[in-house]
This record gives sequence, C-alpha cells and structure tokens, in this order.
Amino acid sequence: MMPQTNTTPTAFIDPSIETPVLMTDMYEYTMLEAAMQDGTASRPCVFEVYARHLPNGRRYGVVAGLGRLLTALQNFRPNEQQIQFLCDRHIISPVTAQWLENYTFHGSIRAYPEGELYFPNSPLLQVESTFAEGTLLETLILSILNYDSAIASAASRIATAAGNRPCFDMGARRMNESASIAAARAAIIGGFEGTSNLAAAMRYDLPCIGTSAHAFTLVHDSEEEAFRSQIHALGEQTTLLTDTYDMSEAIRTAINVAGHNLGCVRIDSGDLAHMARAARQELDSLGATETKITVTNDLDEYAIAALQNAPVDSYGVGTRLVTGSGYPTCGMVYKLVERQGGDGVMHPVAKKSFGKQTIGWRKDAYRVYTADEAHNGIAELELVCAGTREKLDSLSLDGIVGPTEDVRNLLITAIDHGTVNMELTSHQALYAARGWRKHQLEELPLTALGLSQDDPVLSTQIIEL
Repeated sequence: MMPQTNTTPTAFIDPSIETPVLMTDMYEYTMLEAAMQDGTASRPCVFEVYARHLPNGRRYGVVAGLGRLLTALQNFRPNEQQIQFLCDRHIISPVTAQWLENYTFHGSIRAYPEGELYFPNSPLLQVESTFAEGTLLETLILSILNYDSAIASAASRIATAAGNRPCFDMGARRMNESASIAAARAAIIGGFEGTSNLAAAMRYDLPCIGTSAHAFTLVHDSEEEAFRSQIHALGEQTTLLTDTYDMSEAIRTAINVAGHNLGCVRIDSGDLAHMARAARQELDSLGATETKITVTNDLDEYAIAALQNAPVDSYGVGTRLVTGSGYPTCGMVYKLVERQGGDGVMHPVAKKSFGKQTIGWRKDAYRVYTADEAHNGIAELELVCAGTREKLDSLSLDGIVGPTEDVRNLLITAIDHGTVNMELTSHQALYAARGWRKHQLEELPLTALGLSQDDPVLSTQIIEL
C-alpha cells in the first residue's frame, strides 16, 4: 500500500492540544471519505467487539478499559489543526472536513462492565450508530480494551496465585509511559492493591508504594549510613532494601538502626524462597517478629505460586504484569455485524473469510448458572443470541435454559444516544469492578483458578434467532 504524500508541509502539532481522534488507523478516515461521497456514511450500523479465542491455555479473561474508553470519547472530536493535517495529507475532502468540525458521537454503546469475565466470542462491546460515527472509533476502542483487558487478566492470575498476600504494580519502567498508567489502573481491576506509578496514583487515586533502590545504598559510604538516612527521612515503618550486598548482614544492620518496629525488608534477587526463609529466621532471631518481607524480581503467577509456602508478605510485580504475563493483547476485533440497506431495512452482515468468519446481527449475552441445591450459582455456559432488536427483545429463554438453571444478562448500557454514563468512569466504579471480578471468579468452576494450560472454563453457545 503506497503512503499518502504530503504536498503541503503541516506545522508541528503540540501534543498538549491533541485529542484521541487521531489515535486511529488512516483507513478509518479513507473509509469515512468514501462513505461521505457515496451516501453510506449515514447508514445505521451495529459494530461489535469480541475475541475469537483466549490467549493460549488461559481459562478466562477479565474485561477492563471501559472507563478509560468513555473518558476518551468525551474528548473525541477533532480540533482545527488535526482537520488541517487530514486535509493537507489529502485524506479527506473539504466536505468531510466540514462534517468533522461538528463531530459528536450520537450513538449508543452497550458493553460488558469492567471486572466482568469473558470467553471466546463474548460480545464485549456493541456500538450502534451511523457508519461514519462508528467506523472512526475502531482503533481507539481496540487499543484500550485489548491492552487493559490483557493486563487485568494477567493481574487476576497473579493475584489469585498470591492468595491473601497483596500484589503491587511496579512496571512503570518496563512499558511506554502512557501504557504504564493504563496498566496500573487495569491491575487494580485484576486484584492488585496499588502501584509505584505516581502518575497513575494521582490520576486514579490509587494507593502508591515505594521507598528506595540499590542506588540509594550505593551512594552512601556504608549500608548503615543509607539505612539511617532512610529511617530518619521516612520513619521506622519504611521498607529497607536488604540485598545490595549481604542480606543477613543487612538485616542485622537494619534492626540495629530501626529497632524491632522496622516495617518491612525487601528482597530483589536470588532464590527468593530460600532468601525469604533466611530473612524470616534472621528477623525473628533479632526480635523483629512483626517486620514484614516483600519480594520483587521478575515475578509472575508461576513464580508467585512457587512462593506460596515461603514467609513472604507481599509481592511487587513489574515486567510480567505490564506485558500481560506473556500476552500483552487479547486479540479482540471490531466487526460490522448489522447495517441498513438501500431498502431502509436492517440486514445482517458477516465475513466468510477462511478462519475469520463472523456472525451477523447484533447480540445479547447471558451467563447460565446451575440453580440446584448441590451446585447453587456455579457458571456453566456463555449464551450468545443473535438477531434483530425486535427478536432479541421478545426472546424467551424457556426451552433454551433448563428449569434448574439461572441466567444473568451480561451487557450494560454505557452510552445512550450520545449520553455517557459517567458513573462508569469514577473511582468508585474502578473498585467496584475489582470486587466484581473477585465475585465472578467465585462463581466459576474451581478449575478456572488453575495455572496449567487448558481450554476456556466456559464454552460459548451462539444461537441465531
């Protein structure tokens, strides 16, 4: 594909005045331009987001990013410089430029709420709008949901492996500066307790952690001098890093400086299980029985599971968290499933491409639960129904769902004809999503919590009405 040439130089655009409207692939604007010219831009359409499969071996996924998406959409309209850029690159015509000057999303969005679990072919988000309004959102929606859900899914596995021991995000230096803020937020949904990232802590009002690195010890003439400085500045409840030189000697020095009320020691290298046991023994022998132990150093769910019998009180997780523990994206796609034809009637549309087939019509989604006394409230199936709005609204699940089964509707309304439910972007909603993820895990079969690779714990049944 040949790139567009710019015959007229465009002035540098100050990032501080940018909006998310150009955080998109160029073909969305070339499609917009063509649709504006042929008259299909105003056709009512339904787009849907789903993942064809979970990352290899994962049993479930966790939805995250809806709150960030809704915030981004509040500012999703091009400014003068951005429109000029599109014109200078000959991507849009003056007619389309005039349309963009007045752009506002007037459509509706239904979605799985944050913290909800998802499975292959779950209709995670549904956009009902004109073709023009909906097509511009594709990259923004996918970039947010794919990354945030990947991090929340990894965080959930890590937090589950940690059990009752808290996990903290320490991945800011391992990821793009903007992505690291998103990762800290998504990690909270996945069950983490806080972050080392100050920007994320400020933006989302998150608990923030951190004391010192090895450089602080090395800049002093002795380890004792470094510890005394830190205790003087931060108090005896601080966390002292004890593996810069010799851990056993560092712990003795730490207790000598801070006393028995030292808050915590951190171990960042070596055989963490062995070193944690040695640290606990040393601390207890010195009378510091209440001093906690935190460990870091390339942790993931597998490393943390291996530490379950070690005397560790908390974990700091960096690289593996912010890269989705090996899967930094969820493979979600954004597809047109329904559109108005030239006859004024809504029609299903679907791809027939090999390996990438889609199913037409908008979808409703339900989770089916056992309702008998022996297995009350255990999820057993993801049920997806495809059809016209009228058929979906009049659908009776009798005969589809058995008499000993309950169902729960999975989709909520996030935007109703242009009106955004801003409660879904709040601090309270973030922590509600965290609690909802935990509750939903409790309703899955126990095999969902295993770390071994296997098929999704729930299958997805699709019914075309």
